[in-house]
Amino acid sequence: MNNKIQAVEPGSIAEELGLQPGDEIVSCNGHKIEDELDLRFYFCGEVIELEVITGGEREIIEIENPYGEELGVIFESALFGGAKHCANKCIFCFIDQLPRGMRESLYFKDDDSRLSFLTGNYVTLTNAKDSDLDKIIRMHMEPINVSVHTTNPCLRKFMLKNPKAERIMEQMRRLASGHIHMNCQIVLVKGVNDGAEFYKTVSDLASLYPYVTSVSAVPMGITKFRENLYCAQPFEKEDSKTVLNDILKMQKDCLNKLGTRFIYGADEFYLSAGYPIPAEEEYEGYHQIENGVGLIRSMHDEFSDALNSAPKGSAAADIITGMAAGDEIKKLANMAKTRYNNMDIAVHTVRNDFFGERITVAGLITGGDIIKQLKGKIKSRRVLIPSVMLRHGTETFLDDTTVTNVREALGADIIVTDCSGYDLWDKIKGD
Repeated sequence: MNNKIQAVEPGSIAEELGLQPGDEIVSCNGHKIEDELDLRFYFCGEVIELEVITGGEREIIEIENPYGEELGVIFESALFGGAKHCANKCIFCFIDQLPRGMRESLYFKDDDSRLSFLTGNYVTLTNAKDSDLDKIIRMHMEPINVSVHTTNPCLRKFMLKNPKAERIMEQMRRLASGHIHMNCQIVLVKGVNDGAEFYKTVSDLASLYPYVTSVSAVPMGITKFRENLYCAQPFEKEDSKTVLNDILKMQKDCLNKLGTRFIYGADEFYLSAGYPIPAEEEYEGYHQIENGVGLIRSMHDEFSDALNSAPKGSAAADIITGMAAGDEIKKLANMAKTRYNNMDIAVHTVRNDFFGERITVAGLITGGDIIKQLKGKIKSRRVLIPSVMLRHGTETFLDDTTVTNVREALGADIIVTDCSGYDLWDKIKGD
C-alpha cells in the first residue's frame, strides 16, 4: 500500500510536525488510512491522534486542531492501493477496441467509486462491495457518476459480461436511501438497450429522483479494431432521430411528473440526426457537460457573449477539430468574421484514420492524422486545438505524437484551448 507522503505543504500542520516526503500515514483517530478520502474524513476534531512512520520508526502524534485545518500533505497517489480494475467485459468497451502497441496506461480499465468522487469517472458498481457503498454514504461522497446502461438484470449481465451486474438497482436504492446524489450514463448499443429497454431504464432511474439527478444517453463508439468483439452496428442518421424522439417524449413525461427533463441526449446524437442543438435552458444547468451533453450549446453561447462584448480588432488563426463538430465550429468562425471583417479564421476538420472514420469526435483525433492531413494547408502562424485531444496534463496525443511534433510539421505555433467559448475567442484574438 503506497501511503507515502510525496510533498508537505508550506505552513501546514504537517510542516509544523516535521513530517517529510517518504514518511507514511498509517491511521488517524484509530482508523486505518487506505486513501486520501479516509484522511480527509477522519482528520477532524480539536484533538487528533495520527499514527505515522517517520525515519523508519512508528509513532503516535497528538495534534491540537481547534480551527479544523487540513494536515497539508500530498500523497504519491490518492488511492494508496491503486485504482480498482474493471471486472467487466462490456460489449461496447472502447478500450477493448484500441489497436495494439499503444502506451500501456491506455489499456488499464478502472472501475473505482472513489475515482468517481475524486475525478468524475463513471463506475458500474459491479466490483463495489457493501462496505464500499457504506463508505460512500458515511463520507457523503457525492455526486457519484454511475454507468447504468440498462436496469434489466439479464440484459445488464449480457452487456457487461459480469454476473454481478444485475444488482444495479439494489445498489442505487441503497445509495439513494443514504441521500447520495448520482448522475447516470446510458451507452446506447443499437438493437440492444435502445427502444423499449431504453424507456424502462429511464423510468426505473426516475423512480430514484431526486437522488438520481440526471441521466445521459450517449452512442457507443465503434473503431475499426473490433476483431472477435460483439458485432455492434453504428447509429445512422435515422437511428439518431429515433433516439432523440424517444428522449423528447421521456423529457416531456419527466417534466410533468418530476419537474425536470431528467434525461438528456449527447451532442453526437443531435449532430448525427441533423437536429438543432437545444437551448441552454433545456440542459438545466449542464449536469453532464463533461460527458458531451450540451458542450456545443455552451460553447456557442459563451462565444457569442464574448464576441458581443469584444472591441474591434484583427486576428488570424487556424482551428482544428473532428468531423462531428466541424460545422458547428465553422458557425462560430463565421460569427466572428461577420462581426469583424479583418478576421482570417480557417476551420479544418480531421478525418480519424487512426481509429476509423466512424470515430468523429475531436477528443480522439491523433497528432499523426493532423500532420498527414493538414501539412502544407495551414494559412496562419497560429493553430488552435482543443485540450481534449491531449492526454490530461501533458502535450501528448493518443498516438504518442507530441505538440512539438505537430508544430514542427505544420510550421506554426500550436495553441491549446479549453472547451469554452470564452477561451476559444481569447485564443483566436491571441490573448
